[in-house]
Formats: sequence, structure tokens, C-alpha cells
Amino acid sequence: MANSIANALSAAMTEQMPEEMKSMMGGASSMLQNMGGAIFGMQLGQAIGALSAEVVSSTDIGVPLADLEMALLPSNVAKFGEGLSLPENDIRLFLAVREAAHARLFVQVPWLRGHLLGAIEAYARGIHIDTSKIEELARELDPSNPEGIQEALSQGVFMPQRTPAQEQALEKLETALALVEGWVDELSWAATEKMLPSAAALRETVRRRRATGGPAEHAFSSLVGLELRPRRLREAAALWASLKDERGVDGRDAIWQHPDLLPTAEDLEDPKGFSERRKLAEASDSEVDDALQKLLSGGFDVPEEAETAGDDTAGPDETEEDGEPGTDDAPGEGEAPKP
Repeated sequence: MANSIANALSAAMTEQMPEEMKSMMGGASSMLQNMGGAIFGMQLGQAIGALSAEVVSSTDIGVPLADLEMALLPSNVAKFGEGLSLPENDIRLFLAVREAAHARLFVQVPWLRGHLLGAIEAYARGIHIDTSKIEELARELDPSNPEGIQEALSQGVFMPQRTPAQEQALEKLETALALVEGWVDELSWAATEKMLPSAAALRETVRRRRATGGPAEHAFSSLVGLELRPRRLREAAALWASLKDERGVDGRDAIWQHPDLLPTAEDLEDPKGFSERRKLAEASDSEVDDALQKLLSGGFDVPEEAETAGDDTAGPDETEEDGEPGTDDAPGEGEAPKP
């Protein structure tokens, strides 16, 4: 994503450059790309700095950052617990359980990490820069005021406008992250509700923290305008809880077997209707499979009328004995047919 924005910045600079200057630049176009990367690097540094001060674990933004290794950040865990009036051990244990749940999911579902990163990459491929916003910034900024420049960069000065393709990628990413967070929320609650008296309070604290804008929301939004929908966490948790009641733990977790089985944004809007919609979809798929099997076996080569006639009428062989037609009712030569 950082590379996409850096390239978009350099492209925007090239487009705004006068024609006579373009011919003078010659092979120095790579310098523009480096300049674009340096400009965006300032904003990226702001986002990473804010992220490092907020995350409590390696999976706190929904995507594993430590190569599938579990990790907690003690200083941020302590900051998370400020004002909660809950035992520190309970807070650490609850967050450790959430981290373990994240790690288990990404290890047991090896395609999931690539699925999330693929959605981010699909979003990044459509990035373009609105140069008018940069020009407006250049007119208003005071070079002698570093704080003003820093503040402008942290507000997403280079935030691109979304395209329809990016909107689709964004919906895919939001839904996938909501499903991950909802599954972790449900699993962590099941593991701690009887062990930790403060589990309910901690669960609600995490949910509210996500609702008010957690690390993922701030980092993605300040970088490229990727604003996630944390309100879907509760909806996703309700969906996983409903699936557990209907199918059991194994049936619930079987949804992670393939990306095509994942609930959609529509399913998050109506969690209880997911199973019924899935049954209808499976029935439709079954009809397609039957038709395909019939096609491969040559069943469509025989007209239906011929098949029906062959089933309802007896062939001539069925009335023959010893290879001759039945003669009991057949008239002899010169005889009239029997009534």
C-alpha cells in the first residue's frame, strides 16, 4: 500500500510538471518516485508511531504483524487497564486469551492472512492522488512551523478518492476483519466467562474500544482512507454464536474451510438468516451439479419425449417368444381378424 501511494504521488507530480520540464528531466524520473516515497514516508511514520502506542498485541489490528507469533506489549497493556479498576492479572490473561485465539485462527486457516492482505492490495492498486489537495496544502503551510506540517500530514493530506473497485475491496476487507474479530470475541468469551469474574467487563471494554476507533481504524484511515466499521464486531459475534448453537463448535469452525463459505456483509446484517440463505444456495449448487453430471454423461443428447416413451411403452421384444411374434391373436392367412 505504501508503494502504491508513493507511485501515485510520483505520477501526480509528473502529470503536473510542464512539458518543457519533462523533456529536461529525462532519466531522472526515478528521483520523482523517490521524492514521492519520501513525502508519503512522513505520513507513514506518523501512522506507525501512533499504532505502536496503541496496540496491545501483535494481532490487535486484525492482521498478524509478528509472523504468526503471539506477543503482548506490557506498556500498552498497562495503558489499556488504566481506569478499569480491575486486577492487572485478569487484564493480562484476558488479552493473552484473545491473542491466542487470533494465533489459533490464523494458524488453522492458512489462507486467511493472504485473504486479508489480498483485499488490502486490491484496494491499494486503485490508489490515485488528488493534486489539488496537495496544492492547497502547499499554499497554506508555513515551512517555519514543523508542528503545522506534522499535523497536516497526520490528517491524511494525501488520502486518495475511492473508486468503485476500491469500495468493493474495502467491503471485502471490512467483512473479513469483522468475522475475525467476532470469532475471537466469541471464543475468548467462551474460554474466560467461567474463569474470570471480570471477563464480561473486559469483553465490553474491548468492544467499546473498537467502536470508538481502535488501532486499525486510526492507522488505515490516516494512511489511505481505509475506515473500518467496528460496529460489525457485535454482529459478527452474534453470527458465530448463532452458528455454534445450530451446528456446534465443529460446524461453526467449518465455515473457515474456504473463503467461498464465509458469511457476507448481508449475513452480518441478518445473522439468524444466514443458515437459511446458505441452505438455499447449497440447494441451487446441487441443481447445477446434477445438470452438469447429466451433461457429462450425455443425458442431454436423448430427447425427454423419447426417454418417456421408452419407459411407458413395451418394446417388440417383450411380446416375443422364441424370437417370433405372438401368434395367438394374430390372424392367419386369409382369415379375418378376431374380434
